[in-house]
Amino acid sequence: MGKKPKSSRKGKKAWRANISTDDIDEFIEKSTKDALTGGSLAEVPNESLFFVDKSKDLSVKRKIEKHREKVLHCDSVLQRNPFVKAIPSSNDKKKSSMKNKKNKKDSTEASTSKDDATKDGESGIVDLWENEAEGDIRTRKVVKTSVIPAVEVDPPGCSYNPNFEAHQDSLAKAVAEEMQKVYQSELGPQPVPLTVQGDAIEEEEMYFLEADNGDDEANEENEDAPEKSSSMKKMVTRVEFNRRARLKDRQKKESEAKKKAEISKEIDSLPTIIDEIAKEDEEKQKRMMRRLVAKQERLKQQPPRLGRHKFVPAPTQVLLSEEITGSLRKLKACCTLATDRFKSLEKRGLIPPSANKRRRR
Repeated sequence: MGKKPKSSRKGKKAWRANISTDDIDEFIEKSTKDALTGGSLAEVPNESLFFVDKSKDLSVKRKIEKHREKVLHCDSVLQRNPFVKAIPSSNDKKKSSMKNKKNKKDSTEASTSKDDATKDGESGIVDLWENEAEGDIRTRKVVKTSVIPAVEVDPPGCSYNPNFEAHQDSLAKAVAEEMQKVYQSELGPQPVPLTVQGDAIEEEEMYFLEADNGDDEANEENEDAPEKSSSMKKMVTRVEFNRRARLKDRQKKESEAKKKAEISKEIDSLPTIIDEIAKEDEEKQKRMMRRLVAKQERLKQQPPRLGRHKFVPAPTQVLLSEEITGSLRKLKACCTLATDRFKSLEKRGLIPPSANKRRRR
């Protein structure tokens, strides 16, 4: 038997089979539910659904008032205790002087703030952050501006394609810095040696040496003693005593005469002394100016002393004559950006300089 031919889906039977009846089923379920519950709520008026409760529930009101009267622990801590005396502040005089310096506007604001404070005091609450603005003023830090710029521009001789003269100048500067380091290491003070050349001395011999030194000193003192005693034993005659007294009087008169002569000379040379004092003052002022200029120049090159280590400037980054290629693509890579920024922070005095620690390979 062959297969039955397929019927066309465009007929009315196919339409009826594919029609959905979900909406009709939902409407029927809703209508049956409303019939069972007494009708749909959309048709019921608002008066039958809602009403205003005018009865007074005193118990709930009393509970709410009682809860409001209750003081929390965080508020009870801030209340003033009449049995505990307040600690006197050491800044009361400063506060009074500051208040006297304020103008009328501030005085009116202070009066209003005092009224608020009295109200708070009556209620028993103390404001802990009353002097917050004064604390901010005390803890304010003054930031010192540095003369050294944040980013320093290298000389033109340090470029990847510099001019010949500029490159030679930068190269000579770098060589001079390196030679200065070499000369300082060679001509500087030598470190104290840890060991001294020679034969070791035993402890017993050291005791004998110390005893010999003491005996020599004692012998010398004993030899000098009889000479002193002999000189003291000599008797001074009356003639010698008078001669010494006359000599002392003569020396005293001569010294007084010299002092008078010197004073008269100084009085005569007062104009020259005044000129010398003026010249010394000018020299002092010039010296002060030179020191200030030198200090400013030093601050441009080196920062103020912050830590125990001194600031060591970075070497001049200049290419050798063989390394100059004239192209950025052929330039040799060098990781100096992080070290340059770190040295810049040290040079401006933002961080203390650290010790130069070399990595061990």
